[in-house]
Amino acid sequence: MSERRRPVDRPRRAALDVLTAVRADRAYANLVLPQVLRKHGLDGRDAALATELASGAIRMQGLYDPVIDACLAKPKLQPEVRDVLRLGVHQLLSMRVPDHAAISTSVDLVHQTVGRGPSGLVNAVLRKISARPVDQWVTDVAPDPSTDLHGHLAVARSHPRWVVDALAEALGPDASDDELAALLDADNAPPRVTLAARPGLAEVSELEAAGGTRTSRSPYGVELAGGDPASIPAVAEGRAGVQDEGSQLVALAMSDADLEGRDEQWLDLCAGPGGKAALLAAIAAQRGAHLVANERQPHRAALVASAMRAVPRGTVDVLAGDGTRPPWVPGTFDRVLVDAPCSGLGALRRRAESRWRRTPDDVDVLVGLQQVLLDVAIDSVRPGGVVVYATCSPVLAETTEVVAAVLDRRGDADEVDRFQLWPHRDGTDAMFAATLRRRPL
Repeated sequence: MSERRRPVDRPRRAALDVLTAVRADRAYANLVLPQVLRKHGLDGRDAALATELASGAIRMQGLYDPVIDACLAKPKLQPEVRDVLRLGVHQLLSMRVPDHAAISTSVDLVHQTVGRGPSGLVNAVLRKISARPVDQWVTDVAPDPSTDLHGHLAVARSHPRWVVDALAEALGPDASDDELAALLDADNAPPRVTLAARPGLAEVSELEAAGGTRTSRSPYGVELAGGDPASIPAVAEGRAGVQDEGSQLVALAMSDADLEGRDEQWLDLCAGPGGKAALLAAIAAQRGAHLVANERQPHRAALVASAMRAVPRGTVDVLAGDGTRPPWVPGTFDRVLVDAPCSGLGALRRRAESRWRRTPDDVDVLVGLQQVLLDVAIDSVRPGGVVVYATCSPVLAETTEVVAAVLDRRGDADEVDRFQLWPHRDGTDAMFAATLRRRPL
């Protein structure tokens, strides 16, 4: 008589599909998740459960993997089995799922997706893990904080050690150990959805009526308590968009910087996927200015064009071109934004898998590109015009050091303003922006 299997737990199976795509296909969880939810027909509570399972398991694998390994005689596992165990550990250590439910559903999941063989191992490992609370496991598997604080935080807060070191350096020598821990905790807290009402196209009050609350710093920002932003008419029509408040403040740094003389030609040098460009285009339309939104990758340029669908015709031109070799004449623009490609370590709460993919070598490569793009941006602006250099990274090599290197080499521009936002202080992504002015002739 054949063995009778229990029905597939759809939220857990969906979460496993996300982990598989992130691991095997190098997908981004936030991009693949909506597709997986649709595939499994999940919404409401089931969709929320699948989202938390997948996101949490990815975020916290820097802690969960040592815990799993401590319960194995031989730490080597099939990647598919480790994915199932990560989901089980997240339920046991970080969610209010009863132990028996977390264990039994994980055993069923590995049986259905990998086979019967690993079922006993999954059962045994999760039972061992369920016997201790998370704080005890941290004590057992993380370095002693009294002798290796960064090593301890790397495990306890699930960040690569080099990222902890880089973030500590970015916070500065006066930051306390508690503040570093608070920043890492903020990286592990899922952010709420923030919208930008594009001026002249949507009112903030329209987004408030859809259940939002005004943000504290951007005049266009509204934070949603929940729900699908695509169901809001202004978002569906392109009159508003999903955009972190920090991203909005970067765009405003460019549009609102003091400027003397002509203010007609604006450039977003690295415009994809289009959130900042769409906000700038709406502001430009109100001021009678024109925006060029340039993006090197054609598929991302298409996303920029889609974000502009509600902007008045003639306000913006979207180009698919290499920003390091621009087609326009130097000195063409009055305002330039260069939101440079970066490590993305300022948005780890949105793209948790980035922390496991990036390396210090990646930063070294990016810094060279960032300097080239900032050079192009300064060349592209007229004397007296302004350039905003921005990254979604607080790493000093990508922020202040890029600006200093370019300004020291050129001698024809000055830094006039700067800000660094932080998730634990400001409730935004860790956006950096420096405003530069090209010296008049």
